[in-house]
Amino acid sequence: MPEKETVERARRDAREGKSPSTQAGEFVREEIEHVREGKHGVRSTKQAIAIGLSKARRAGVKLAAPKKGRVSARTRKQATRDLRKGARKAKPSSSRSRAASRALKDEPHSGASPKALARHAKQAARARSKRARSQSAKRAARTRRGR
Repeated sequence: MPEKETVERARRDAREGKSPSTQAGEFVREEIEHVREGKHGVRSTKQAIAIGLSKARRAGVKLAAPKKGRVSARTRKQATRDLRKGARKAKPSSSRSRAASRALKDEPHSGASPKALARHAKQAARARSKRARSQSAKRAARTRRGR
């Protein structure tokens, strides 16, 4: 279950008209913090992000499942399932939740290190086209220094 504070921050983002990916970012940030503070571990940065996105969808963030070609069919199917779960407010199974937490306890914590996050960001950027990277940089420049 995500923390109340995280859900509230995501709701505030939604009220301000921010995109679903920005709202989901709150959940990803929470997950990175959990790994850093030793609550559980992850095998990779990608896994920490995936857990955060899954929590976001289940909390009601209208974040669409990834498009064809980007990820496996299994991931897409799970994302769709998470979206449906988020639409209705069902209480998560305590025994299943506990099992998942115990499994993650054995994983390393290096996936949430600044070095690992930087490596993942660079790798993700490399996968995008030059035009997409350029547009993203221009968008970031517009919001920089209070402009």
